[in-house]
Amino acid sequence: MADERPFVMITGASSGLGLELAKLFAQDGYDIAVSGSSERIFEAEKTIKSYGVEAYSLQADASTYEGVEAFWQFVKSKNRKLDAAVLNVGVSMGSSFLENDLEKELKLIDINIKGTVHMAKRVVQDMVPNKEGNILLVSSVSATLPTPYETVYGPSKAFGFMFAESLREELKETGVNVTAMLPGATNTDFHHNAGMDSTYFGDERNKNDKELVARQGYEAFKNKVDHVVCGDEATKKEAEDNRTTPEEVKAAAHAKKAKPQ
Repeated sequence: MADERPFVMITGASSGLGLELAKLFAQDGYDIAVSGSSERIFEAEKTIKSYGVEAYSLQADASTYEGVEAFWQFVKSKNRKLDAAVLNVGVSMGSSFLENDLEKELKLIDINIKGTVHMAKRVVQDMVPNKEGNILLVSSVSATLPTPYETVYGPSKAFGFMFAESLREELKETGVNVTAMLPGATNTDFHHNAGMDSTYFGDERNKNDKELVARQGYEAFKNKVDHVVCGDEATKKEAEDNRTTPEEVKAAAHAKKAKPQ
């Protein structure tokens, strides 16, 4: 019976890491509610269903209060106990802060920060009365360094990382777990959508495999790990080195990678 299977909701699951994570949940027998901003979310639903589980998709704008709330109400309309939530939706924006469009930068903040807080509030208040539940919040290795030429994105992910860590501590006695996932650069459409094709991040050879990244995040989620850096050994070493490298050194290194050529 479908309602005997565990139930998870995943934001930003049209493609990329969101969809890869959905596949892993499906392989473990979860029914899944997914959201995305484009019509690709309906193709994602078909992909998930091919694993023999139920999938429910909603096209919604995560940059608006109404869009976030619509997906939450969609999840609640299934009348299922929510066992897990993946707060994955997020966008970046390359190029210089001086020249970038302010409205687009504020939309990034609306998605990466406001939308995350909004959905987390709904999820936490739903799970805590049940005294169980698991949340995976997708941040980024960018949370561990200054990100010139992604000047609004990196700080938004630093917020997500510290938000997850704070929430994890608050909820320790409730039965609800929070794990932060910090992927390195990954071979999805993420950097293309951010207008960064002419940078270091536009070269697929400089990116981690999305299946590997998703698997590492999912395993950390299942094991209720505090946080996990996802990617190859070089990515993990970079994140470790970022703990002690001076900020201005990290900023200069990232600028070389992210500055448009």
